[in-house]
Amino acid sequence: MMRLRNLWFLAVAAVVLSGCSSKWGWYIISPDTETGRTNLAFLLRGFELTISISVTSFVIAMVLGMLVTIPVVYKSRWLLAFNRIYVEVLRSVPNLVMIIWVFYGLPVLLGIELNVFWAGVTALALGESAFLAEVYRAGIQSVGRGQEEAADAIGLTFKDKMWFVVLPQAVRRILPPLGNQFVYMLKMSSLVSIIGLSDLTRRANELVTSEYRPLETYSFLILEYLVLILIVSAGVRWLERRLKADQRQ
Repeated sequence: MMRLRNLWFLAVAAVVLSGCSSKWGWYIISPDTETGRTNLAFLLRGFELTISISVTSFVIAMVLGMLVTIPVVYKSRWLLAFNRIYVEVLRSVPNLVMIIWVFYGLPVLLGIELNVFWAGVTALALGESAFLAEVYRAGIQSVGRGQEEAADAIGLTFKDKMWFVVLPQAVRRILPPLGNQFVYMLKMSSLVSIIGLSDLTRRANELVTSEYRPLETYSFLILEYLVLILIVSAGVRWLERRLKADQRQ
């Protein structure tokens, strides 16, 4: 552990020292100059769209994932077949390919034209829903068979058994994985920049074309995503600690 920390500090020191080199042009995002402040404001405005598309896509994916998981609950043969086909097909399609297909394919195939935001939301939600369906399935199936048998013994209906016995226990177990999947969604949202969404990545690309300083611009982009992911990750860890504390009580 100490060796890993030492390597981390060395890496940070190397980056800081290299930033002092004349080869770097940090002036393009320096708050000490008017141009730098303008560029910083331009880059930071991408946070709004990055967060918006990530949250919207994730909420829709949660709903779709739950609907796809229903066959696992009812154990219907045909519905289970639908569940497997849906999950396996959508998990196999790369997010970038899905985004391009939704944006350019839906208008031709179904006559549905979506703007870049909703095309990105649709593509990300479809892809993520397959993963969330598996998270839900694992959570439901992780509840011991004895819990269901006890619910049957006291005469609970199937609906009451799922609502009061199985799902509350499953939800507690899937919350941390859901948090990790949201972190994944935040990173995958950068792919929507390819169809023109003015998020963090798109704005960085535009600044590179005008300032011709890709190293500095993309280094700042990494920092933006790092801050965003660290905040979300801290929230996920806090949630995990709370759940563990509640279980011990």
